[in-house]
Amino acid sequence: MNNLETVAAWIKARVTRDPPLATEPELGTVLRVLAIWRSRLIADALLRREGAKILSGPFAGMDYVGEATEGALAPRLLGSYESELHPAIARFAGEGFDCIVDVGCAEGYYAVGLARLMPGVTVYAYDIVEKARRACADLAAKNGVAERVVVRETFTPEGFEEFADRRTLVMMDVEGAEDDLLRPDLSPALARMSLIVETHDVYRQGVLQRLQARFSATHDIQRLDQQGKSVPLPAWLAAQGHLDHLIAVWEWRIRPTPWLVMTPKAAA
Repeated sequence: MNNLETVAAWIKARVTRDPPLATEPELGTVLRVLAIWRSRLIADALLRREGAKILSGPFAGMDYVGEATEGALAPRLLGSYESELHPAIARFAGEGFDCIVDVGCAEGYYAVGLARLMPGVTVYAYDIVEKARRACADLAAKNGVAERVVVRETFTPEGFEEFADRRTLVMMDVEGAEDDLLRPDLSPALARMSLIVETHDVYRQGVLQRLQARFSATHDIQRLDQQGKSVPLPAWLAAQGHLDHLIAVWEWRIRPTPWLVMTPKAAA
C-alpha cells in the first residue's frame, strides 16, 4: 500500500465490512496500515532530500538502498535502526574477529555495514530470498566491499563448523528459524563464537527461553529489549509534528522481538 488512494480504499472496505471498528485488534490493524503508509512517505522524503545514505549510528556515511527488502527503510536511513545493539556492535568491532556470519542478511544493512566498520573481516551473508541476495551483493559493490562480502543462499545448523577455526561473530535475524539453526548439539563450534540474535516468540513461542538454555553453559548472555528512540533528525523532519518523529524511527514490529547478545565464557 504505497499511495494514499490505495490506503483509503482499503480502509473504506474494512469499515464497510466491520462498521464500528469496535475491537482493539481491528482498530490496531487499521492504525498499523496508516502508520506504515506514513513511514513510507517519510522514507521517500529522506531519499529525495538526503539521498540514499545512512545519516548516523555505527554505519553513518554508508551508501544505502532506495527500498528495503524487508521492514522499515526510514529508521535505517536515519541510523536509529536497532539502536539497542549499537553498544554491542561498538564493542565487537574492536575484538579482532576474522569473519562474520550474517544469517538473514536481507539487503545487507549489517553485512555491508560491518564490513565497512571492521576492515579486516570477511562477511558471509546468507538469505533464502533471491531478491535480498542480489540487493546485498549490489550494496556491497556500491560501498566498495564486494571482495569481503560473500553472499550465499542456504544455511544449516551444522554450517558453523565451516568457521570453527576462525574468530567469528554471528548475526542472526531469521523470523523464528533461529530455533532450528542455533543448535550447539549439532555444531560444537558455536561454543567459541560471539552471537547477536533477534528472537521471535511472536512466531515460535518459547524460542527465547530455549536459546538461553542452550547457550547458558558456554556463554554470558545479555538480553536487550526494544527501547524508545532518540536520534538527530534533519532540520526539515525535526520541524514536522511529533507523530512524524515517532513514525520515522518506528521499525514496524508486530510484537517485541528481544535480542540476545552472547559472548563465550572464558573457560568455554
